[in-house]
Amino acid sequence: MSTFKIHTSETAPNESKSLLDNSVKAFGMIPNLHGVMAESPATLEAYQKLHQLFSEKTAFNAEELTVVWQTINVENNCHYCVPAHTAIAHMMKVDATITEALRNSATLPNEKLQTLHETTLKIVNNRGELSNEDVSVFKNAGYTNQHLLEILLGYSQKILSNYTNHLASTPVDEPFQKFAWSK
Repeated sequence: MSTFKIHTSETAPNESKSLLDNSVKAFGMIPNLHGVMAESPATLEAYQKLHQLFSEKTAFNAEELTVVWQTINVENNCHYCVPAHTAIAHMMKVDATITEALRNSATLPNEKLQTLHETTLKIVNNRGELSNEDVSVFKNAGYTNQHLLEILLGYSQKILSNYTNHLASTPVDEPFQKFAWSK
């Protein structure tokens, strides 16, 4: 049973209040994940900054962002992030065949995205260690060292969210519940 509080703007520590305002501006609500993270202003700030950097400053397009996020979410068995990122993918107009393949650990509709998925999985499962062959396959698919480093950025964001959700048993927000998921 979780003992974590889901903070609101009224109950959050003062240092988290403006960060929760950012959540409302971005999502029209305070996602439960952000409410939990508000307990630690530094954690919420880091999460929001990592999200902004990964989604706005990397070389990945919307489909590729979704592949990295959901590959990690599914591998980490995150009951909260898989439905949340399914909703986000729909908002980003990512083809539903991509999101469904990721949710169901099925083959992706194109080889480049499949390579991104497989490389992300290897990074997660091998603690960042890739063989020369793995790197060669990744680069032959059209990716670069920049992309490898940006997978790590996305992974950093997902560690914060996935592990927070495991610790807190964060309830899935109502807008995401229609995308409920389990492994």
